[in-house]
Amino acid sequence: MPAPTSPQAGKGGRKLSNFLCFAVYSANLAFGRAYKPILDQLGLTYTQYIVIVALSEEDDQTVGALGEKMFLESNTLTPILKKLESVGYITRRRDPADERQVRVSLTPAGRTLLDGDPVAPMIAATGLGDDFPVVQKSVTRLRDNLLRSTQPEPEKS
Repeated sequence: MPAPTSPQAGKGGRKLSNFLCFAVYSANLAFGRAYKPILDQLGLTYTQYIVIVALSEEDDQTVGALGEKMFLESNTLTPILKKLESVGYITRRRDPADERQVRVSLTPAGRTLLDGDPVAPMIAATGLGDDFPVVQKSVTRLRDNLLRSTQPEPEKS
């Protein structure tokens, strides 16, 4: 297997097309453009949609657990949750066992948004065909490796 290419492009210096981080970044922007017309019809942003998907997998999550799953801090997630609550897609309530925790659940209207899988055309739009699950696993592994590399080393005693 050949070694991964370096961002260096010989004598010409750095070449943007050689940066994996730019490929991932620009793919994310392309996903946003492709999702926008679908989500505009639902009246949602991408992040609001992903919150609804995450809650459809596991209802009655704490804000903290939901934020961890979505890689969002609570100061970013809370306004999204307030908006989704104001339009009737989720409910927020204090956890009776621990008043410091807020639990989030989908309402029936929130569940209805996912009926018929409104973003199913996105899989075909990627053009990946049978490679879709392979690419998805590779990107997930990339993300997890990068997150691990930023964690502080455990102290040795």
